Amino acid sequence: MSLHWAALLTDAACASAPRIDPLGVAVWALQFTPRVAQQAQTVWLEVAQSMRLFGGEGPLHQLVEAGAAELGITALAWAPTSLAALACARMGLRDGFAMPLAQVLDPLPIASVDAVNAHQATLTRLGCQTLADVRQLPRGGISRRFDSQLLLALDQAYGLRPEGYPWVKLPETFSAKLELPGRVETAPALMFGARRLLLQMGGWLSARQCGVTAFTLHWRHDALRARDVGEGDHITVRTAQPTQNVDHLCRLLMENLARVQLLAPAGELALSATEVTPFIETSRSLLPEVRAGGEALNQVLERIEARLGQGRVLRPRLIEDSRMAWMAHWQPMNATRPGIKVRQAPGPQPTWILKNPLKLDVQDDCPLYQGPLQLLLGPERIEGGWWHRVTDAEGGQMSLQVTRDYWVALSQHAGALWIFQLRLPRNEAASWYLHGIFA
Repeated sequence: MSLHWAALLTDAACASAPRIDPLGVAVWALQFTPRVAQQAQTVWLEVAQSMRLFGGEGPLHQLVEAGAAELGITALAWAPTSLAALACARMGLRDGFAMPLAQVLDPLPIASVDAVNAHQATLTRLGCQTLADVRQLPRGGISRRFDSQLLLALDQAYGLRPEGYPWVKLPETFSAKLELPGRVETAPALMFGARRLLLQMGGWLSARQCGVTAFTLHWRHDALRARDVGEGDHITVRTAQPTQNVDHLCRLLMENLARVQLLAPAGELALSATEVTPFIETSRSLLPEVRAGGEALNQVLERIEARLGQGRVLRPRLIEDSRMAWMAHWQPMNATRPGIKVRQAPGPQPTWILKNPLKLDVQDDCPLYQGPLQLLLGPERIEGGWWHRVTDAEGGQMSLQVTRDYWVALSQHAGALWIFQLRLPRNEAASWYLHGIFA
C-alpha cells in the first residue's frame, strides 16, 4: 500500500507571530490519523489509511491545510515519503504527487535533506548542487567516504527503503501554553492566541472522542508589572452540553473576556480542559437530512449566560414531589443534572400555577370565580411535605406540609381551572382556592 505523508514546519512563521509549539501541533494532528510523528520543529502525518474516513484525498487535504493555517503554519507539503514531504515543504512545493517522485526530488538543492546537507561542504567541492548530483555519485564511494546516514536518507526520501518513527501518544489530559509575540493590554485581544490553543484542544477532543464541558484560560502577566499585581489570572468557561465545536467555544470565550479587565499586560497564555466527558455522536440516516439553520438553543443560552454572568440563566429540573408548587426546581443552566427519570404525576396537570393560591368566594357551597364553577373531575387527594421545613421570619421552623383535595373546574369566562379544597374537620366549612389554569 502506498503511503501518503504530510510535513508541517512549525519554525517557518514570521517573527511577529506567536511561536508555534510542535508538540501541540502533533496533538492537534491526531484527530486525522494516529500515525503522527514529531522531530525538532517538524510534524509528520501519514494519512493513507484515514482518507476514506474524511471523504477522500481532497477533503482531507483541505481540512489539514485549513487547520494548519489557523495554527500559523505556512510551510506544508504532501509526498509519498516523509523526507520527500519535508524537502518539498522547505522548498515551497505543496504537492509532491504532481510528478513521479524522482522528478520532484532531483532538482531540489542539497539543503532540502538534513543528512545530505550535513556534508554540503564536501559535496559542493565534488560539484554536487542538487540531490540528483549526489545520486549520480558511485554508491560504493559514498558509503566509504561519508557516514551511512547519507545513503539511508536518500533511499528513504526516494522510497527505496522503509521509514520508521516513534508515533506521538495521545495525552490523557489537555494542557497547552502559548507565548504571545508582544504585550497584550486588553482581555478581548487575548482571543488571537486563545483561538490557537482552542484549535489544539479541539483536535485533542476529536482524537479522544470526547466533549468539553469546562475549560480554563490562564494568562501570565508581563514581567514589567506593578508590585501589587499578581503573576496572572484565569477565567473558566462552562458549556451546557459536551462539545468539540471550536467556533462555539471561541464565541463563548469572547463573551466572557469582554467582561474581564486585565490588571497588567499579559505575555503568556495557557489553556486546560478541566471537565471532559465522552462525546456520543447521534446516529445518521442513510438518507439526506434537512439541517435547521441558526444556533442550537443550548448555544444561544450559553452566550446569554456569558453576557449576563454565571447563575443568571436558570433552567427547570423536575423533582418527584406530589405537590405541584415543588415539582420544578430552578437551577443554573450548566449545573449537573441527575440521570434519574422522574415519574409522571397522576391526574391532569395545569399549564400555569399561581405562586400564591387565590382564595375563592363560596355561595351555597359552590366556589365562585367570574361566576359559579362547575366541578368536572375530582377529588384528587394530595398529601405530603411533612419533611419539608423552612425558617420563618422569626427564626423558627415552619412545615410546608399540605393536605388538599384538587378538582378540575369549568368557568364560563376563565375556562378550565385547577382548584383545591383544604381538608378540615367535619364541623368546619372548607375553603376553596384557585391554584392553576389549563391553557
